[in-house]
Amino acid sequence: MAGGGTAGHVTPALAIAGALVDAGHDPRSIHFVGSRRGIEGRLVPAAGFPVTLLPGRGLVRRADRANLLAAAGLLGATAMAIVLVGRWRPGAVVSVGGYAAAPAVAAALVWRVPVVLAEANAVPGAVNRLAGRFAAAAAVAFPGTPLPRAVVTGNPIRPAMAAIERSPQARREARVALGYPEGVRLVAVAGGSLGAGRLNEAVLDLARGWADRGDLAVHHVVGERNADGLARRRPRLPPGGLTYRQVAFEERMDLLYAAADVTVQRAGASTVAELAAAGIPSVLVPLPRSPGGHQERNAAALAAAGGAVVVDDAALDGDRLMSVLDGLLGDPGLLERMGAASRALAVPDAAARVAALVETHARRPR
Repeated sequence: MAGGGTAGHVTPALAIAGALVDAGHDPRSIHFVGSRRGIEGRLVPAAGFPVTLLPGRGLVRRADRANLLAAAGLLGATAMAIVLVGRWRPGAVVSVGGYAAAPAVAAALVWRVPVVLAEANAVPGAVNRLAGRFAAAAAVAFPGTPLPRAVVTGNPIRPAMAAIERSPQARREARVALGYPEGVRLVAVAGGSLGAGRLNEAVLDLARGWADRGDLAVHHVVGERNADGLARRRPRLPPGGLTYRQVAFEERMDLLYAAADVTVQRAGASTVAELAAAGIPSVLVPLPRSPGGHQERNAAALAAAGGAVVVDDAALDGDRLMSVLDGLLGDPGLLERMGAASRALAVPDAAARVAALVETHARRPR
């Protein structure tokens, strides 16, 4: 399992690995290759799988000394991956994209190991786009994803996400588990594992505007790199007013999705797939200038089905966010319809479908 960097890459890889274990593979036979700079160094061992972390960093789109150093690091990582793949001789290399996938795919080509791509976005990332011509197959989440030998499988999600229940009783229990009062309406905000500056600033303003709203709560996942700075700027709210909580990273997103009335998030592929599985209404703010505009495409797919409202990043501020959320929270029937529309797009067995595709193309052991 090759790739990572962010939770958007790592969580689908973990879901595929889990499906392979369910299909009878020993967890020790599934090895992850990631980056020392990525979140996989923490998430993969916690899930019970071995991981090797490669040195280096990704290239940036400009010519400077940092890119020369990055290129040297990439060559070193590729040499390391060639040695590792030669030692392991795996049945297949699965690329989920991200920096570490490139050396692993190159090593697979050297040793003639089948490569299977797992592309989560409507527009493929750079590594999977380049690897597509050599891959035995590409598991894609969206019809029309431009990769050779593409098979539409849906986007793999964690079992906990596929099992989310949003009945009235389940939502009450989830709110109690998170420590929120039973009677409040809960808005969940998360900008991905690294955080999102524009969302964070808008939510700080939103909290100030909702300061007297004792009927509302905001659960704000700010991202680990932003946690200290935002904690110092936390709004001062009156007693009996808005319930506002900041966390750096949310370990139990499944519980948060079960509890929330609506979420505000970026439109990464894993996020969109999890929102669909949960059947939760959302306000999506696609990351501007995402490679190939993939977040705009991801968000458009959910919005077209009626499960999300899309707000342009440049137009997002506290007032705009308040206006959109007030409109949604003031219409429970609309939220219910949006949740049903979102769930209609879910592919809960996507991980098993990708695992089966990997098994089909994997080289048999000698």
